[in-house]
Formats: sequence, C-alpha cells, structure tokens
Amino acid sequence: MPVIRCLCRIIIGITFIYSGFVKGVDPLGSAYKFAEYFNAAGLGSMEGLALFASFALSLTEFLIGIALLLNLCRRTAAVAAMLYMLFFTPLTLLLALTNPVSDCGCFGDALTLTHWQSFGKNIVLLCLAWITFASRKMEQPALPPARQKGLLALYGIYLLAISLYSYRTIPLIDFRPYAIGKNILQGMQPPNGAESPSYRLTLFYKHVESGEVKAFTEDDYPWQDSAWTHERTEQTLVQRGELPPIHDFIIDHPDEGDITDEVLEDKRNTLLVVTRRVEDVPAETQAKINRLAYHLLDRGYNIYGLTSSAPESVRAHAKRYRVPYDICSSDDTQLKTMIRSNPGILILHEGTVIGKWSKRHIPEVSELAGADLVTYCISRQQTRAEHWMLLALLLLCWCTYRGKTSARNKVKYHP
Repeated sequence: MPVIRCLCRIIIGITFIYSGFVKGVDPLGSAYKFAEYFNAAGLGSMEGLALFASFALSLTEFLIGIALLLNLCRRTAAVAAMLYMLFFTPLTLLLALTNPVSDCGCFGDALTLTHWQSFGKNIVLLCLAWITFASRKMEQPALPPARQKGLLALYGIYLLAISLYSYRTIPLIDFRPYAIGKNILQGMQPPNGAESPSYRLTLFYKHVESGEVKAFTEDDYPWQDSAWTHERTEQTLVQRGELPPIHDFIIDHPDEGDITDEVLEDKRNTLLVVTRRVEDVPAETQAKINRLAYHLLDRGYNIYGLTSSAPESVRAHAKRYRVPYDICSSDDTQLKTMIRSNPGILILHEGTVIGKWSKRHIPEVSELAGADLVTYCISRQQTRAEHWMLLALLLLCWCTYRGKTSARNKVKYHP
C-alpha cells in the first residue's frame, strides 16, 4: 500500500508539473486558448482576463505538482489536487459533448488532445488524486512547514520568471510547428500519409474607380490588372481530411496573389516580418526593422511582411514609415502561432526556420559586426536565457536535496 500511495503521488505530481510548465513557458498561447473558450461560451467581455488566467493556472498546476512530487505541504497539495480534478473532470466532459473549440489546450502546444482524450485522462487523474487525498495524513514530511513553504515559493518564482520572460519576448521552449529547426513545407503535409483536406480559395478584389468588391477564383483573379486592388482571401472546405500541423499558412501578395510556395521553396534566405496589427507597431521598432531590412536587401535576402490588418491600414503604415519591403496578407491565427511577439521576425532557408526574434531582441546592424545574419542567429539564439533557466533549475534541485538531507540528519520533525 505505501508503494501504491507513493506511485499515485508521483504520477499526479509529474503530470501537474508538466501541464503547468508547458503552459507557463508560453503564457500568450494559453491566453489565446482561454480567449477562445470565453468567446465560445458567449463571455467575450471576459477576454481581458485571459492573460491573468493563463499565468494563474500554469502557476497553480506547477506548484501543486512540485508539492506532491517533493512531498511539500502534502495535505494542502492533496486537497488542492482533488478540488482541481473535481472541477475540471466534469468540465472536460461538458466540453467533449459540446466541442466549442478544436482541442482542449490542457498541455499547451506540447501535446494536443481531443476533448474526449482529455476527459479520459482526467478520469485517471481523478482516481489518483482520490488515493492521494485519502492518504494525505499517512506520510510525515521531512521538512518543517517554514522550509516547505520557502521551497515552494522559490519554485513559484522560477516558473513566474520563465513565464514573464516568455511573455515579453518569445517562449524559451517552442513546441509549435514554426519552432527553430522546423520546416514549414513539411509541416504543411498531412501526418502519416493521410489525405489532406481540400479547400477552395475565393479572392476578393475592389475596383479602384467604382469601389465594387468582386469575388474571383484562383484561376481568374486580376492580379496584373491595376484597376483592381486585393481586399481579402477566404477559404472554404471542400473535402474533409486529416489536418497537418500547419494548415492555414498563406502568403497573399497584394499584387501577385498567393506566393506561399515561391517563398518557402526559394533557395535564398528569407526574412519574414510578422506584424499582426500594423497599427500597434511603435515607430522606433519599425525603424529598427527598416535598418535591418536595408542591410539584408543589399545581401540578397528576400524580405516580406506578413499581417492580418486591413489593406488600407497596411498602405498607410508602409507609406508613413517608408517600409522597404512588400507587406502581404496572412491568417491571423497562423501569425499568432508563428511568433508570439507583435512584431517579430523569422529567418527562413528553403522553408526551414533558422532564426526568430521578438520585437525587443531584433538585432541592430551594428551588432552583426559584418557577420551574416544566419551565422549570428545560430550562435546567439536564446542561448543565454536557456543557460540561466537550466542553472536556476539545478540550483533549486540542489536546495531541495540539501534541505532534505540536513533534515534527515536531525531529529525528525513531527507536525
């Protein structure tokens, strides 16, 4: 029986730690998922709470998991885990029956589960949580309460620091199909050779003189006719299939139409400036991007902007800041998935992501010191932050080990 109790505590602890960490390392992604749920439930007015809910949920799950795994504040952690599962198990059943959004988001982008899979997982965790809850008084803690709370506080600060850094820049660990090293073309292929869904594209163009907006197909859109300007592109599902990891990525050039394959197959390096809303870009950030763009254009790079803003806003932005590259239209959800920062930049080589920067870390031309941007990004990409994260984790593990070792050498504490 003690072995079973210990295994239940460890399994549920690891699950909670994993769930909290993958959410915490990408707080904006979790906030987007909360916003989806709020909108699906008709609670759009609560969308402003999505980011707070993201931080709170990831921190709560992580601390419950740490407490259970390390046997800290055992009784409180067991009660919290039980209440947590009693709330989320029926909730996931409701979501499985109604299916308001495509996936549950319980493990962020690290592991995608359907609502029914999430419900099954929660049934198992509920049983483990019940065993842990029922046996919460059967094990004695190795540390006095003050030290237990102190260690939990340190672990909470650790995750909170990671979450804040990832929120202000880009996630330290990227689980998305646009992560560094991933090939976008391969990500657009359905998994395991399955049939991909079939879509029909409808392109809407506006007549310059009459103002008429007309729908065209991919075969007859007037991309060479200056009398028409592109307004938007819509997709209609024709045949269902298994969706690939990347399924809505389109680069819609204002004059040339869909240039997605052309960009992803180009053997030259390509800089993508991802700006979900051009209206939100500060002047100094755009000036920094412009300097980098001029530098790379002289070295043979392709450069395109990607945005989901309206064409009028794009034209006004490009004219105001003298943007030296064409700004294309793309799906807003995919732009949020590509990079969490607005704006942010990606470097591609034949469709493979080899570099990513948030708006706070866009390199100045002077920082390159004559080196190619590809070489620069390979040698500098996030290594310092990742090293600090690993060092802090090792320090926390050492503190935990030393605390428990010293406690064993003294008289056992009895609550």
